[in-house]
Amino acid sequence: MANRLKHEKSPYLLQHGENPVNWYPWCDEAFQRAAGEDRPIFLSIGYSTCHWCHVMAHESFEDEQVAALLNRHFICIKVDREERPDIDAVYMSVCQAMTGTGGWPLTILMTARQRPFFAGTYFPKQGRYGRPGLLELLERVIFLWNNQREQLLEASDQITAVMRRPPAAFGRNPDLRLLQKAYHALQQSFDSRWGGFGEAPKFPTPHNLLFLMRYGVQERQPEALRMAERTLDAMARGGICDQVGGGFSRYSTDEKWLVPHFEKMLYDNALLILAYLRAYQLTRKEAYADTARRTADYILRELTCDGGGFFCGQDADSDGTEGKYYVFTPGEIADVLGPQDGAEFCRLYGITEAGNFEGFSIPNRIESGGDAWRGDDPRLQKLRAYRKSRTALHRDDKILLSWNAWTMIALAQAGLILREDRYLNAARSAQRFIEASMTDAEDRLFLRFRDGESAIPGQLEDYGVYALALLALYRATFEADFLALAVHRARQMVALFEDKGQGGYFINAYDAEQLIIRPKETYDGAMPSGNSVAAAVLEALAALTGETVWREAADRQLRFLTGQAAELPAGHCFGMLAMAKQLYPHRELICAGRRVPDELWDYLRSHPADELSILFLSEDNAAALAGCAPFTASYPIPEDGTVWYLCENGACRAPVSEFGQLRL
Repeated sequence: MANRLKHEKSPYLLQHGENPVNWYPWCDEAFQRAAGEDRPIFLSIGYSTCHWCHVMAHESFEDEQVAALLNRHFICIKVDREERPDIDAVYMSVCQAMTGTGGWPLTILMTARQRPFFAGTYFPKQGRYGRPGLLELLERVIFLWNNQREQLLEASDQITAVMRRPPAAFGRNPDLRLLQKAYHALQQSFDSRWGGFGEAPKFPTPHNLLFLMRYGVQERQPEALRMAERTLDAMARGGICDQVGGGFSRYSTDEKWLVPHFEKMLYDNALLILAYLRAYQLTRKEAYADTARRTADYILRELTCDGGGFFCGQDADSDGTEGKYYVFTPGEIADVLGPQDGAEFCRLYGITEAGNFEGFSIPNRIESGGDAWRGDDPRLQKLRAYRKSRTALHRDDKILLSWNAWTMIALAQAGLILREDRYLNAARSAQRFIEASMTDAEDRLFLRFRDGESAIPGQLEDYGVYALALLALYRATFEADFLALAVHRARQMVALFEDKGQGGYFINAYDAEQLIIRPKETYDGAMPSGNSVAAAVLEALAALTGETVWREAADRQLRFLTGQAAELPAGHCFGMLAMAKQLYPHRELICAGRRVPDELWDYLRSHPADELSILFLSEDNAAALAGCAPFTASYPIPEDGTVWYLCENGACRAPVSEFGQLRL
């Protein structure tokens, strides 16, 4: 029997639409019914490509006994964390505070007033190995609700009071000691043998690698660069990297990156492209460019919709078995490639009769160390086609604005650095899609698009990462319209989300649905936080436009982040990158002429140029550029040739007519 989730658009909610559990989406009706019938709320939060979400669904939410208990005594609500990151942030912080850990599926028990009194993650139907079962948990809560409710209500009031306690306001200016502290913390947790940080499970966390590369260059610290390279090399050779189809899984369950949790997420792959491109620029090692290219090709091939947007990701499971899509036996390889090419693939990619994963083999190059076959190798194309014919992967086909914006940034940079127009064109298409399909009549952004419908008001990450993506498109094209739109979206971000009293930015807008708390995240987890992104946007606009309003906004945000990151700077590495722009020497360059000279494009392809803010001024874009950066109105534009204007740390050099004279 279908429940209310059958009318939703989220693939995750739709997966539960036939459960015997009488699920509600997050809505007023559910809370009103809970209050009217004096029932507690069972809240379950997950996402469609989550393996353990599937396990709990099959064990419990498809089970008639569990459903009967839930339906009789609770009001049950399902939330897609990717659609409602604000709800997830609130209750994940509750879970972490109560249990010291978190993850998905997230299980919350709370009152009709949305006040939690219990938090946990995955629960099997029956208890095992010291983990309580869901039936046991529900029966205990039912008893307490009916007989000792005051204990639950007191707990919920205490938890809510703690969560509502505002953090202390901070007014500290960033300094280099914080970046040094972040570096040393990463150094201490670095796995020198296998790369990565800490013990298994290991997550890629590309923004940590981007920070290490920036820090290593700026501080002339080769150890920082070595840590980043060692990690990037190990991941590219491991099973976490899809050696056949390109792209990366979400994390590795082991220390050497062999056995991944096989789901692939759009944001991971976008951020990893950025890390591999940066490593390529710094080292000129073609292997890094190749990995970035394979990952970008995977996104274009598997996760791109006809309209130009990008889907969320692909599931870990096929036919109910985790990893089935990705593993092989030697016999399969020989059947597809023939005995000679099959033997070579098995040798290079570690395909053995014994296997390395439940009797099968995950392709990897950990032991062989040989060079990968090219991504466009016809033999790999055969294997990709064979995989698709053998079994299928579920794809989460919703389009999330912030994840699309990260992908725009990655593809814009890939298009420039790798000289691949198709990547830049894909970034442009995504930008047009967002403006056409994810913007409302009042020019506000939507968070999600699926099946012809845009929904859910945009949150901080949507505005912040999109503004950053527009700046990346400007850097890759020097088309002033991208800069103008970035300024517009950043103005909206400040107006809608900034906390004028305590500093920083809230996840949800001032006029959005208000939850028990208005969450404000700064920790850079799997993705950079909205507050770190906001700092990066504001700092970039301050440098590009010369406008006091952006400088003041950037300074406020960096002071806020400095306070928030003081105890754990290594957990705020994207925020550290924003601070680096202010702390290290910076230069502003204006190129005035009829077209962008080839010398500038060549320089940007081969240099990260983090310390350089660049504007291109021509007769065609002068008016648009002056609207964003008014100081450019006074710059003369030559009738012929190019004039370069370079300023450094508040002092401007004499203009020159040759790029080489800049001595960048």
